[in-house]
Amino acid sequence: MRVPRTVALMLAQFVVALRIAAAGLFLIVIGAATALPAAASPAVQISTASEQTLTSLLATTADDAGAGRSARADLISRQFLGTPYGAHTLVGSATVPEQLVVELDKVDCFTYADYVEALKRGRTRDDFLAGLIDVRYKDGVVAFANRKHFFTDWSATTPPVATDVTAALSDDAVQAAKNLNSKDAGGVYLPGLPVVPRTVTYVPSALVDDDVISGLRTGDYIGAYAEDGGLDVTHVGIYVATPEGPVFRHASSSSADHRVVDSPLSAYLQTVPGIVVLRPLV
Repeated sequence: MRVPRTVALMLAQFVVALRIAAAGLFLIVIGAATALPAAASPAVQISTASEQTLTSLLATTADDAGAGRSARADLISRQFLGTPYGAHTLVGSATVPEQLVVELDKVDCFTYADYVEALKRGRTRDDFLAGLIDVRYKDGVVAFANRKHFFTDWSATTPPVATDVTAALSDDAVQAAKNLNSKDAGGVYLPGLPVVPRTVTYVPSALVDDDVISGLRTGDYIGAYAEDGGLDVTHVGIYVATPEGPVFRHASSSSADHRVVDSPLSAYLQTVPGIVVLRPLV
């Protein structure tokens, strides 16, 4: 969602995958801030409830050492099913100091992806926090300018969090030249940040056939391609192959859901113009 990953464009039931929403917004923190280990200086803002949820999540995933990458992605992401949808949880803008926020009891589409990826990177609280910094920020620096605001930042930054496999999934993949952060109507989505020229590859939804789906792996991140020239995607979720068929696991902002749910992938594809697929490296 990290679309500029935190401000909603209010596109029906989608949340713009930008983190614009943090700009000028403040997080109401329930509970005192605690500190990261000495090796990592930023303070973490985490409520008592989220601290308890983190302990539970770490305990649930502690015995999955023998699980493969896809199985572990399913196990971890499944723990969030039913978690309420919540936007605007991140804190930071060009004028508001960035905070390392951990809010596990309500998530938007991109913070959900953040937390799943961070949980995959270790089995302790400190591992999780270090992993969250690596996933959410460039160069391990907790700062608004370093936040990975766009979905494709996960594959475009070094070191990458994921590999863009979209082009490899279909000969019908389309390349689109974008100026991320630049509004088609003028101005920018994230004041104080530059416009980022980037070629975004997507597969049109009408061309996502059985061959394309067979190339997906459980744990792949699917972004809903944005037709707006200043965005890469409008929503983000996780592909999961289930016995009942492929699903799109995501934090849905729709009034009918407003929580993390599994939606049939075929039905979801009918609501978006195309998909961008990133394959996580962990």
